[in-house]
Amino acid sequence: MEVLFADDHLLVVNKPGGVPSVPDRSGDPAVAAILHKENALEGSLETPHRLDRPVSGALVVARDADALRAMNAAFAEGAVQKWYWAIVHGKPPQEGVWKHQLAHDGRAMKSRVGTVDGAWATTHFTTLVQGERYTLLKLEPEEGRFHQLRAQCAAAGHPIKGDVKYGARRGEPDRTIALHARSLRFVHPFTGDPVHIEALAPEKSLWAAFVAQMGA
Repeated sequence: MEVLFADDHLLVVNKPGGVPSVPDRSGDPAVAAILHKENALEGSLETPHRLDRPVSGALVVARDADALRAMNAAFAEGAVQKWYWAIVHGKPPQEGVWKHQLAHDGRAMKSRVGTVDGAWATTHFTTLVQGERYTLLKLEPEEGRFHQLRAQCAAAGHPIKGDVKYGARRGEPDRTIALHARSLRFVHPFTGDPVHIEALAPEKSLWAAFVAQMGA
């Protein structure tokens, strides 16, 4: 697990797809357990936000209770700017805004789009690279609703590659999806310094091809 930022209060890691952010029913090692083992870290490690298990990218880890409270507040108040890369089916417009009402269906473990009692979700999207079958998008959600990006991409007719739960044609052999938390920006709650983290995309052929076309 690549550590992108570390000090006495916070870590930011590049979580691989397939690794749970927090322990789940599978019993597979989650982020904290991997960090304890690989980096010999001691003490409590908690995540003030989550990335779905099949999603990769930048994830904040708090190293103490004060840091956890501070970052929980920062995420809740929208003080953390985050954007993602997604490889989606088809050819979306060059740019635009998706706005949907999303309702969390706990039984199906997914978000339903268009329900009257759902919470509004807004995501700005920009096409970065367009291929024959797939497009690389930059996604900037204003909120952090359950499965927000996955549900909104699907609702727009462009499900994320590998995301069969939301309409992708087929899954990936490793059960990941092509959604990557590329960047985080926030003000450090204790030092006041700006923190800007960028996480490299997964080392897979399609990701590599798209990133090469951008020159990133």
